[in-house]
Amino acid sequence: MAADSGQTRTLTQLGLSALGGRDAQITGIAVDSREVRDGFLFAAMPGTRVHGGEFIQYALRQGAAAILTDAEGARIAEAALSDSTAALVIAEDPRQALAGTAALWFGTQPRVMAAVTGTNGKTSVSTFLRQIWMLLGREAVNLGTTGVEGCYSAPLMHTTPEPITLHRMLAELSDAGITHAAMEASSHGLAQRRLDGVMLNVGGFTNLTQDHLDYHHDFEEYFHAKAGLFTRVLPPDAAAVINIDGLRGPDMAEIAADRGLDVLTVGTGDDAELCILNRRFDADGQTIRFSFDGDVHQVHLNLIGGFQAENVLVAAGMAILAGEDADQVFNVLPALDTVHGRMELVARRTNGAAVFVDYAHTPDAVATALKALRPHVMGRLIAVIGAGGDRDRTKRPLMGEAATAHADVVFVTDDNPRSEDPAAIRAEVLLGAPDATEVGDRAEAILRAVDALGPGDALLIAGKGHETGQIVGDTTYPFDDSEQASVAVSALDGQL
Repeated sequence: MAADSGQTRTLTQLGLSALGGRDAQITGIAVDSREVRDGFLFAAMPGTRVHGGEFIQYALRQGAAAILTDAEGARIAEAALSDSTAALVIAEDPRQALAGTAALWFGTQPRVMAAVTGTNGKTSVSTFLRQIWMLLGREAVNLGTTGVEGCYSAPLMHTTPEPITLHRMLAELSDAGITHAAMEASSHGLAQRRLDGVMLNVGGFTNLTQDHLDYHHDFEEYFHAKAGLFTRVLPPDAAAVINIDGLRGPDMAEIAADRGLDVLTVGTGDDAELCILNRRFDADGQTIRFSFDGDVHQVHLNLIGGFQAENVLVAAGMAILAGEDADQVFNVLPALDTVHGRMELVARRTNGAAVFVDYAHTPDAVATALKALRPHVMGRLIAVIGAGGDRDRTKRPLMGEAATAHADVVFVTDDNPRSEDPAAIRAEVLLGAPDATEVGDRAEAILRAVDALGPGDALLIAGKGHETGQIVGDTTYPFDDSEQASVAVSALDGQL
């Protein structure tokens, strides 16, 4: 992506120092050499497959006035750089340098900024936080997997965009009058320094379970990528809200406290400061009783699944630590809406059976979703699951195990096979679910699962949530789980 707003900045004004002290005038910044124009700063970043240094020669031909890279990038492009007058900035951590440069280039962002990390629940927490702010009269948005939502709408290509895209968007939001913004902080985004340069007021942590081990070397590296929000990205005077019930939650709270952050813990145990005391489930939601600062509160949430109560309280805690009155925050919680594709009721059969769609695409998320549905269901739980191609293969049998452990009937189908053989992916999932029914075509699997619903039953279609396409090879075909479920219910109940 490139940034060219007609302005100019010197390297010094962008927080950069070039070899030899040359303070070049910069007319724009880009991470794609094809988008470089005269006077641009080209950021040649290290990559997982190829180093951006390979493209420095092309950026120079396009008129780049300066190059930002690391020592390896400078070595790769040594010949091209030796014949150029462009300023060269070599940074030990070029991604962090780019993030700071993008922040200085665009200059503005919403006054109150929050970011939440964790394996599951990021979209829900950021959306709930945005809803809380809007219910309290703030001009607010959330940014992440579902794009930009709220008082301003826009698509995003990544959960946590690269710095130029991110800071351009934050500046647009600020210019549009947005004062409050909640972001999702993915492990990729944190590891690649995409959030560095964002002036955050508060950070949140939901949970940590196995995911993205195709990118991170091991679980410990994955944890430390998430912890980067609290050890590096949040400023020292910021606050942190940590769910301490799950794996590594107490560790994350300790890390945040050691940094000197103002920490608020959420959970069900006595050591949680925002503590869930009890909950009662019904067909349409749940009533939760919780304590905070010596007072007990009780609210009804129109949300399915016990884990949603924890997500709501993490969001509530973040709103409070970002400056809102606690009682006013708690008063608006009953008005929160379900996040699209997150334990969302999308259809109901004439016999009363309910169909839910959820983004659960990890073993823990599938288990959590099914366990959370159980108290709301009088009959059987039916699940449709799959696994994505070109992603962590070790979790595939675990997906099957999670589904069969907590559902009464399981259908294994295709998710986003991408470049892999769909049948091979299903076979790996079936290793953990040998008694499941295999149906390769996802639409047929949903139809057969809906057909199996009896009175009092519920169906969970897991994996794709809000997504509106299915990736097969290099092609994305239109596919929406919610739409397919509605069509199946209408066809089977004679409503078409």
